[in-house]
Amino acid sequence: MKRVVVSALPTRAGRFDIYGYESPSGIEHVALVCGGLPPRQPALVRVHSECLTGEAFGSLRCDCRAQLDLALDAITAQASGILVYLRGHEGRGVGLINKLRAYALQDLGHNTVRANRELGLPADDRDYGDAAAILRDLGVQTLRLMTNNPAKIRGLTAAGLTVVERVPIVAAATAENAAYLRTKEEELGHLF
Repeated sequence: MKRVVVSALPTRAGRFDIYGYESPSGIEHVALVCGGLPPRQPALVRVHSECLTGEAFGSLRCDCRAQLDLALDAITAQASGILVYLRGHEGRGVGLINKLRAYALQDLGHNTVRANRELGLPADDRDYGDAAAILRDLGVQTLRLMTNNPAKIRGLTAAGLTVVERVPIVAAATAENAAYLRTKEEELGHLF
């Protein structure tokens, strides 16, 4: 993992420093760091997967934008923490076009997991090795992870980091995403 640049990034949630990274595979990721890193204590961290439809276009099919906002707010409320934004994770790692194909199947009644399987895709194809490399570069070995996804905890732990606490990050369900959230809980084991 190569750190390429660091710059100030004022946001609606508060001021961050944004670190730009390039992975060995050429994928660009960023880390938003607020208030420096807490010495000798676990850092509050959110590892967030890219979601163009939810974050840029405001799709109500998922809770990605809401989780991103909640994480940034929690980090700035504590005045310390890190948000690692992973690109290449669109559609739980299957890519944007495959995600849209899965949407079309969801329109016909499939849930998000079954739609991916119908397309011959894994339910979740994300890898958290890049996130672990970024966190190690930032000096983080022990963290309090904002997530509902046990696979994310397992992935970061397998990459050599220590997750000392899972901090729930629960966005309110809406009519548009209630079935999606239920599927995440029932079929992917997310903890709400």
